[in-house]
Amino acid sequence: SEGLGAPVKAGIAAGVVAVAAAAVALALVGDDSPARKPDAKPPASAPVVEPADPAPTPTPKKPEPKPPVIVAVATPSPTPTPTPTPTPKPKPKPEPTPTPTPTPKPKPKPTPTPTPTPTPTPPPPPAVYQWSELSYDVSGDGSRPEMRIGESSWVWQRYGVSIGHTSYGHGVTVHGRSSVTIDLNRECSSYDAMVGVDDMSLGLGKVYFSVYADGVRLWRSGLVEGGDPAVPVHVNLAGRKTVRLVVEPRSHFDDLMPADWAESKFRCG
Repeated sequence: SEGLGAPVKAGIAAGVVAVAAAAVALALVGDDSPARKPDAKPPASAPVVEPADPAPTPTPKKPEPKPPVIVAVATPSPTPTPTPTPTPKPKPKPEPTPTPTPTPKPKPKPTPTPTPTPTPTPPPPPAVYQWSELSYDVSGDGSRPEMRIGESSWVWQRYGVSIGHTSYGHGVTVHGRSSVTIDLNRECSSYDAMVGVDDMSLGLGKVYFSVYADGVRLWRSGLVEGGDPAVPVHVNLAGRKTVRLVVEPRSHFDDLMPADWAESKFRCG
């Protein structure tokens, strides 16, 4: 009994107590008679409890099998579709090494273009004054050529004169003995005319023509007779102030002969 463990012993004792208790209970229940006085009996000795047969040593239980360990298997990732390897581009051909450009020679410094001299403003075209349109000084304004009334003989300013059977657009007719002074009143460059005996003389008359400027004779014609063609006149008047136009007769019979200064004009600035 010493070999039994404490638990086994306790279990056996408990079983005995239970059996005894059950027997007492049955006795009480089954006896319905009035209660009797208890007989005097000798004190009962404690029941000898025989040791129960030792309980068989329980067969050690086989250890229950451990539940299988479920190992979580990782879901394999889908194998990625391999990216197609691009076809390698052909290697570019190496560019040829450029031939080094020779260092250019330094260009000579350009000669600076000279500043052009500004073209001077051309003077205005000269004004032309026809003698046939000039006025006398008493009625003029002194801004253009004018005839001096106190120093001039008779004049006939007209349009359409004829010399040597040739007509001219304008002119001035004077006598065979004549002198007319004209104040220029401004800078003038020249005087021009066609002179001769007017065809009204019917071929008669002989005269000379002269041009004076500031008292100096600048031009004189030869003897001009009636019927002769007109004689051209051109006189430079640069720097001159006055002009005197003179006709002289060949004889006293020619004093009243009509003499013409056709196309007579002054060019002034």
